[in-house]
Amino acid sequence: MMRISAVAFIGAVAVAFGTFAATVSPWWWPAALLFAALTGVGSYDLLQKRHSVLRNYPVLGHVRFMLESIRPELQQYFIERNYDGRPYDRDVRSLVYQRAKGLEAEQAFGTERNVYAEGYEYFESSMRPRPVQAEQPKVRVGGPDCTKPYDMALLNVSAMSFGSLSANAVLALNRGAALGGFAHDTGEGGLSEYHLRHGGDLVWEIGTGYFGCRTVDGHFDRARFADKAAHDSVKCVSLKLSQGAKPGIGGVLPGERVTAEIARVRGVPEGRTVVSPPYHEVFGTPRELVRFLAEMRELSGGKPVGFKFCVGSRREFLAVCKAMVEEGTAPDFIIVDGAEGGTGAAPLEFADHLGSPLTEGLVTVHNALVGAGLRDRIRIGASGKVATGADIVKRMVQGADFTNAARAMMFAIGCIQAQSCHTNTCPAGVATQDPRRARALDVDDKSVRVQRFQSATVNSAMRIIASLGVSGPAELRPDMLRRRVDPVTVRSYAELYEWLAPGQLLIEPPESWATDWKAADPDRFTA
Repeated sequence: MMRISAVAFIGAVAVAFGTFAATVSPWWWPAALLFAALTGVGSYDLLQKRHSVLRNYPVLGHVRFMLESIRPELQQYFIERNYDGRPYDRDVRSLVYQRAKGLEAEQAFGTERNVYAEGYEYFESSMRPRPVQAEQPKVRVGGPDCTKPYDMALLNVSAMSFGSLSANAVLALNRGAALGGFAHDTGEGGLSEYHLRHGGDLVWEIGTGYFGCRTVDGHFDRARFADKAAHDSVKCVSLKLSQGAKPGIGGVLPGERVTAEIARVRGVPEGRTVVSPPYHEVFGTPRELVRFLAEMRELSGGKPVGFKFCVGSRREFLAVCKAMVEEGTAPDFIIVDGAEGGTGAAPLEFADHLGSPLTEGLVTVHNALVGAGLRDRIRIGASGKVATGADIVKRMVQGADFTNAARAMMFAIGCIQAQSCHTNTCPAGVATQDPRRARALDVDDKSVRVQRFQSATVNSAMRIIASLGVSGPAELRPDMLRRRVDPVTVRSYAELYEWLAPGQLLIEPPESWATDWKAADPDRFTA
């Protein structure tokens, strides 16, 4: 009753002011209109029941919501320091932008980081550095069962689907990959014409929805898979088991975003919500997974086949290793995705609390493969916040053979970390299906930036490797990377983690691995 009386009072005042303005002078009319508008807003605020703040502070309460809506921009541009922004700090973003533009990425006056802080990591430089390799090295991907091996660059475009990214973004990334001679992972959203137009090397990713190679009712279609895998641009095939930013859940693409074009690429009905299950239907045990990977390699005509996952249970991965040993076949590569990896959208609890960070994931996978006697036939890729040459070298020290970057490549084509990927309102035209916004991304210009960024970053990695006193990635060792564990103690990675000898799990597992190795069952995932 009191609120209704207040609204009546405000209305009476507004009417009185409007009458005054109308009779005194036309110059008062704009003020009267503004006052009338504010009166209407204030009256609505008093009567609505959704927002308590607006009921208690009509009109003024909207200022709070306005400031909250631009909080990320205020934080990024005016508050955060160069080195403490998240997910990527200002220093890293600036480094990517400079390299993409072909500028010198140099810094004056020394580091801003606290080198005595717990967790600070650094490489152990040599008193006698080696000459930097003139050519960027490649990694041969393809085990004994592969008839069409592929030479992978040290840094490649990580998995990002058409649908999550705009058509122009996919075109720019693929043309950049073609210019620079590195690989472009399609993401699980299907093999689109934008992935194929410029002829860049592709890693075709197959997720639980089997987009692009599915039957009408959503099952894996072997004939469609074989037909598309035979394309000359498809160099490798990757089976996505899980994603670092959201392990253990599938995806939902709302029906309003399933346009005719996306429906055609993914092989789904237009305008209908598409749900990707959290698990694959083509296998249910580690042994079946290994057999299915072998089948995919055969269907693809002998091209390298692997899988991507975020490490969870070490015991489950050991079960997969046992299945490889017993079946006598193995994937050609495994991509380890860290929990710090990116995504267009994920539940906060999953992004913050599920899955192993990339360091622990890499160390686990590398050692398990070494201990099972499989490491020499399987290459390991690393994805999750790889953006600098130091990131590449760090991941190779931890067990990777090559790395993939998603968000850094997005920075190279104009992403400003607005963190609005899930809203379809990306201001840079990268993560959107809005044609007007996507048009702002010039493919010819941005593709060259992708190529420049990748080349400069790999060159940086090679310079770091040379400064460690070794001639190439194959000579990197865990003792070359060190971490401060407290104010007065520094440990190398050789000391921080246990490193297994080739075949050690098959002969005599160390005590710290024995229980998991014994319990690992190639015929079941959980134990």
